[in-house]
Amino acid sequence: MTDEIQTAEHSSETAEGRGRESFAELFEQAASTLKEGEVYPGRVTRIDDDMVTVDVGFKSEGLVPAWEFMEEDGTLTVKVGDTVDVLVEELEDAEGHIVLSKEKADRLKIWDEISRAYEADEPVEGTIVSRVKGGLSVDIGVKAFLPGSQVDLRPVRNLEHLIGERQRFKIIKFNKRRGNIVLSRRALLEKEREKLRAETLATLEVGQIVDGQIKNITDYGAFIDLGGIDGLLHVTDMSWGRVNHPSDLFRVGDELKVKVLKYDPESQRVSLGLKQIQPDPWVDASMKYPLGKRVEGRVVSLTDYGAFVELEPGIEGLIHISEMSWTKRVKHPSKLVSVGDTVEAVVLGVDERNRKLSLGMKQIEPNPWSVIEEKYPIGTRVRGTIRNITNFGIFVGLEEGIDGLVHVSDISWTEQIKHPSEKFKKGDEVEAVVLKIDKENEKFSLGIKQLTDNPWDGIQKKYPIGTEIEGPVTNVTDFGCFVELEPGIEGLVYSSEMAAERVEHPSDLVKVGDRVKALVVKVDPDEQKISLSMRAVHDKEERKALEEMAARQKQTQTTTLGDLLAEKLAKRGQESEK
Repeated sequence: MTDEIQTAEHSSETAEGRGRESFAELFEQAASTLKEGEVYPGRVTRIDDDMVTVDVGFKSEGLVPAWEFMEEDGTLTVKVGDTVDVLVEELEDAEGHIVLSKEKADRLKIWDEISRAYEADEPVEGTIVSRVKGGLSVDIGVKAFLPGSQVDLRPVRNLEHLIGERQRFKIIKFNKRRGNIVLSRRALLEKEREKLRAETLATLEVGQIVDGQIKNITDYGAFIDLGGIDGLLHVTDMSWGRVNHPSDLFRVGDELKVKVLKYDPESQRVSLGLKQIQPDPWVDASMKYPLGKRVEGRVVSLTDYGAFVELEPGIEGLIHISEMSWTKRVKHPSKLVSVGDTVEAVVLGVDERNRKLSLGMKQIEPNPWSVIEEKYPIGTRVRGTIRNITNFGIFVGLEEGIDGLVHVSDISWTEQIKHPSEKFKKGDEVEAVVLKIDKENEKFSLGIKQLTDNPWDGIQKKYPIGTEIEGPVTNVTDFGCFVELEPGIEGLVYSSEMAAERVEHPSDLVKVGDRVKALVVKVDPDEQKISLSMRAVHDKEERKALEEMAARQKQTQTTTLGDLLAEKLAKRGQESEK
């Protein structure tokens, strides 16, 4: 500003507060030095509807549009006699008046103030008015630009929510000629943060309880501003209980007290804990949850092997899949419970050191297997529906959750069953006999063939060794052939017992359906095996034929000698008579 303007401004201040000189004297001094484009003090002499008359000590008074003195609601901010600063736009218009502007004078004063703040590295205040390309527009008396990177210490995704806020800024670029002003809020925050950081680091210690504010939340934890320095509150240190995600407990901006767990002065890394300032629920857990106690909790997680139930924040118990039902074969816990369900259980075990607690759901109800022997004594005849068929037998449902197994070997005394599906299908109703009950392993054995007498029990009396039988060949193998003695009873003729001569293959001698004779040579009722011999029949027949031949020969020999003796005696008699 020129020396003349500075003199006028100084005079204006004096007129307002100090009373050293009259306005008339000031105007007389300034009248001869008025220049267009400069700011001078003036006194309001008249107010009309659309113009305000201001005397700046020139030969004629100046005019200022009335709207330049109005608030947004139209209220006039000056009255006659007030002193105001105005800019001389024209020394004389067509009507001989000086053209003045309060608005332009204010703007010049603002630019001067901004320039002074920039030179002195002082902050300025302003209101964020709109979103523009690359950042925000700020009103600090004149429009200035706030780049998006200079809004905060961290990137701000949503700039619109800042519109309307009044903040303090640092001027980082200033060009009055081009009307270019660039601001930074981040620079002030960094300066404040450095001051806070130094103060915080000077007092920070492991084990200290400090106040903080959540600045950011991630999947693995939350970053807490402790005052110029951030500390990490890991998700595992937030609560003694289960935390699925930090956002379930906190929001950005939340204030809380935390404990300093670790602090590295070199890297300035700080680890924080929240649960560490709260009692550990596992202390004396065995006292709170003794064995056999019935408890209630909420299902918080499911795995393939069981369900985790929260009894209180920080204490969870596992219901293993094997402890969910006495009778149902549970393939996955989700078949019985869902996350969020409230369930009852019994405490089966507590391990305070390893923070493990075992629960059981099935123990809430009586074990049906504990009375199974009384309900189904061995030898009892039962009826049930086939629930499942496997290659080793059939499972028969007797009641809810109680299945009995009929092993393939207990289906028939005599039939050779390769697979149970040859005789049964799922849903069939069958009758069986209780053979065995194993309560500890929850196994129930049934038998169908035991409904009838075992035909092998009297087989030795019916077919003693040496008995000759005749029957059809039912099967020919590499080692011999099977011959049916009666329905369900077969005997085996090994190839070595088929003929006296060597047999290359049994099929060279017999075919399925051929009727053959054989002798019983061995009977084993326990193994249900009968050994036969076709060769023995042939040998027997040969022996019989030889015996008959020998008898005939003997008879023939005996008659001839008698005759000879008779003849000899007769001759002797005749000779004696002579």
